[in-house]
Amino acid sequence: MEFAQDCAGSTVGDTPNVGLRTAAKELGLRPRELALAVQTGELRTVPGAPGRPRRVAREELDRVRGTKGFPQRLHERLRVVGTGEGSALLGISPSRFVRLARAGCFGPVKLYVNRYRTIVWLYLAEELREFGERNPALLAGRLPEGLRAGLDSGADHRASRWRSRRVQQLTSQADSPWERAAAWASVLDDDTLARTVPDPAERARLAALRPPLVEGRSESEATRDALDEVCFAEEEDEIRWFRLTLHAALEEARSADPCTKSRVRPGPAADAPAPVVAGHALPESALGAGRPDPGTPHPVTGPSATGQRRRWSLRGRRAKPTVRPAR
Repeated sequence: MEFAQDCAGSTVGDTPNVGLRTAAKELGLRPRELALAVQTGELRTVPGAPGRPRRVAREELDRVRGTKGFPQRLHERLRVVGTGEGSALLGISPSRFVRLARAGCFGPVKLYVNRYRTIVWLYLAEELREFGERNPALLAGRLPEGLRAGLDSGADHRASRWRSRRVQQLTSQADSPWERAAAWASVLDDDTLARTVPDPAERARLAALRPPLVEGRSESEATRDALDEVCFAEEEDEIRWFRLTLHAALEEARSADPCTKSRVRPGPAADAPAPVVAGHALPESALGAGRPDPGTPHPVTGPSATGQRRRWSLRGRRAKPTVRPAR
C-alpha cells in the first residue's frame, strides 16, 4: 500500500477525497493499520487518478469517525494477534490453537516471514473472540471426529483460507472486469494459467494487471520464495474452483471489451470439472469467524497432490523452494 502520493483537493464525482496518508492521519491509524482497514472493508476506498493509488472519500472518513466507540473500537477491530496472543484470548493452549487453525475453524488475515524463513500467520482478534463465543465446545475436550481425521491426514487450511479472503478483497477493490479477472488469476501458477487461458495476449494482459497478494517493500529472495509457497493455490479442488471462477470473470471482461468480442474463446478446460469437495468437511459450527464466501469450496484434506509446479510470477518461473513449515 502506497502512502507517498497525497494530492489534496482531488475528487471522484462531486465528492472530495483524500490520499491514504491523510486518511491514516485523520483516523489516527498507522499505515499498516490503514492498509488492513482497507483490506478488511472497515474503510472503503475509491479509484484515484490513472496510475495513482486509491483514495478515501471525505464522507467515508466522516462515517468511520461517526461510528460508536471511535477511535478505540476501530483499533480493536484492526488488532491482529499471533498464536501466543490468540490462544490466550481463547483460553486454550497454543497447540490447540494451531490445530483449530489448521482445521480451518478460523482463517488468518495477514502473514509475514520471520528470520527463519517460516510463515507466521496473524489473525483478527475480533474474529477469534466471535469464534470462541459461538463455538465453546471446540475450546475444550476432544475435537470432533471429522476434524481429528482431517488433521491426522495432514490437513492445513490456513493458506487456502488466507488466499480466499485476500482474492475476494482484491476483486472488491478492482476498478474493471479485467482487473477482477487478474485478481482471480493471481493465485494460479503459470502452467495452470496457461491451461485456463490459452490466449498468450490475454495472459499478458492479466500479468500486467496482476495485484500483489502481499503488500510491502521488496524483501530478500529467500523471503519472496517463502511467500511463493502460500500465494499459489495447491490443492486440486481449490485450483479447480479458482479456474472456473477465472473463466467466468474472463467472460465478463471479454464481453465488456469490444476488441475481444469477435474472438473465439474456448470453454472451461476439459480437465476442470465442477468443483467437488473432498476429504472430511468441517461441520458448520466449526467454521467460525472469518469464513470465506460460502461459494468457496473447502480445501481437500491431506498433502498437496499437485507436486512441484512452476510459478506464475513477475520474477519469472522458479522451482518450488524448500521452506520450513508455517507456524
